Amino acid sequence: MKLRVVDTNVILAANGAHAEISEECMASCIVELFELKSSGVVVIDDCYRILNEYQNKTNNKKGKGAGDVFLKWLLQNNANVKRCHQVTLTELEENKYLEFPVPALEEVFDAPDRKFAAVANVHPQKPNILQAADCKWLDWSDELGKTGIKVDFICRVDVLRFYKKKFPGKVQPKLHE
Repeated sequence: MKLRVVDTNVILAANGAHAEISEECMASCIVELFELKSSGVVVIDDCYRILNEYQNKTNNKKGKGAGDVFLKWLLQNNANVKRCHQVTLTELEENKYLEFPVPALEEVFDAPDRKFAAVANVHPQKPNILQAADCKWLDWSDELGKTGIKVDFICRVDVLRFYKKKFPGKVQPKLHE
């Protein structure tokens, strides 16, 4: 059974709400969300920071995209421990968590993304973080890996393309299997 923390961009990509992703990326995100709904467990925080972010970026009431459908399912199952685990985060200040796994990375990490790493870190099984195409995670994944947290890049071709475009002078990090 898959146990995952789902970055918001996976939901947006599954909805087709990211203009630059490939059709393959969108299809892969849809498959990942479908598999989580079918037989996986999603990990979120118990103060619904993650769920609130999902809701602010999608339309679970009227939306028909795969991400919207996934969010609706998650809202219906967030109290079902067989489908969703909730963990407690200690918020020291806005978007800063005691449970953030690599304090040295915290200042370079996108503030809204810190909760995903903190949630993965505080869960006893350190679930993988599903990531669609946010290329900044490539720079963070090795350090997170040293703490036992793996980042699963669903859209490998897209994320490397975005990295090259966003950071043209940087050496592209390697994607791990």
